[in-house]
Amino acid sequence: MNIRKRFVGVVAMVSIVALAAAGCGRGGTRGESASTGITDTSIKLGITTPLSGPTAGPGTCTVAGVTAYFGAVNAAGGVKFGDGKTRKVEIKSYDDAYDPQRALANFQQMVADGMFAATAGLGTPTNRAFREAAIDEKVPQVLVMTGDPLFSSRKDSPWQLGFVPIYQNEGAAFGKLLAASGAPHKVAVLAQNDDYGKGYVDGFKQGIAGAANVQIVKELSYEATDTSVDAQLTELAGSGADVFFNAMSITPLAIAALQKAQQVGWHPSWFLPSNTSSPGAILQPGGAAAYPGIYSVAFSKTPQSPEFAKDADVTKFLSDLKTYANYPDLPAFPHCAWSYIVGATLEQAFQKMTDPTRDGFMTALRGISGFRAPLMLAGTSVDTTVDGQPAVSTVVVQKYNGKGYATVTNFG
Repeated sequence: MNIRKRFVGVVAMVSIVALAAAGCGRGGTRGESASTGITDTSIKLGITTPLSGPTAGPGTCTVAGVTAYFGAVNAAGGVKFGDGKTRKVEIKSYDDAYDPQRALANFQQMVADGMFAATAGLGTPTNRAFREAAIDEKVPQVLVMTGDPLFSSRKDSPWQLGFVPIYQNEGAAFGKLLAASGAPHKVAVLAQNDDYGKGYVDGFKQGIAGAANVQIVKELSYEATDTSVDAQLTELAGSGADVFFNAMSITPLAIAALQKAQQVGWHPSWFLPSNTSSPGAILQPGGAAAYPGIYSVAFSKTPQSPEFAKDADVTKFLSDLKTYANYPDLPAFPHCAWSYIVGATLEQAFQKMTDPTRDGFMTALRGISGFRAPLMLAGTSVDTTVDGQPAVSTVVVQKYNGKGYATVTNFG
């Protein structure tokens, strides 16, 4: 009996030691085992986004901004997480060329590469392509650059969270501004034939609901794979509209639309989505000065605008881009600033994250409220606590002034 008791005691002691060793070896905190992609010293994040093709400009920015942000943070020692450990943030990018099938393949590669989470990637169809797989694998797909409201529903997408305002919010801001003008306006609409375009148009219609002074006189669509929208612009020009609502996400088509309208002698005021409103990459090549007004919405500061030329946030942002992301030029797309804000938001979540697990991360990420991240405009902030809304849900309307944008409260 004594021998048996001693044997049982030895087995029990070995089991206790083994469990303790397993917890320490995986970087566990409070008994939690660390998830894939995080150790006591680092965390790995993946980004699938278009780095080639017609949307490579903004896609490249989605990598550059977050790389610049964490490059500076890593250089200063890293992020002190809520579990007391300081970690460096590693970023790996994957090119999907705005192709949903490639985006899905990229996500599968991320899993194979041991990424902790996917973040910052651009595109509704591309992010949707691996949404179900991310849910099945329980891999966070967060702060992604799509205004699709599906990504911000906790019930439908427990492992997702969008970053930019949902399309309906942007569209509604335009509609409300136009309706508030009081003057009669005829509107022509050209929208991408997918959830992106439909969301913007639905929001715009909500914004003008009940406004007797605003009338939609013509509404057409195009496919994201189209190489020309000349026929649509010619038809819309004949509508007599003085306002053009252009829910378009493809950079070359946005430039071509601006040029074609001038060629056919149509000079309406334009409403452009935030992601195709770049002064340097779209408006100037498109000849935007020919129109009475180009309007867009924003939540981040525009480095090209004279009012932000000496802004401390912008100065540091541009320095970090050059130093840590090898991006020496003034960014042509707002996505560079957006993904820099993504970096700041992720850091907030990491600082609140008491367990080195994906569950712990999602809990921390969904608990951020009233965070005024670097580069955010007055009146906007990060709030991840509202179910059905992305991290940023507030925007301000701005008007192009020939170099950048200035905030406006009135149409005209």
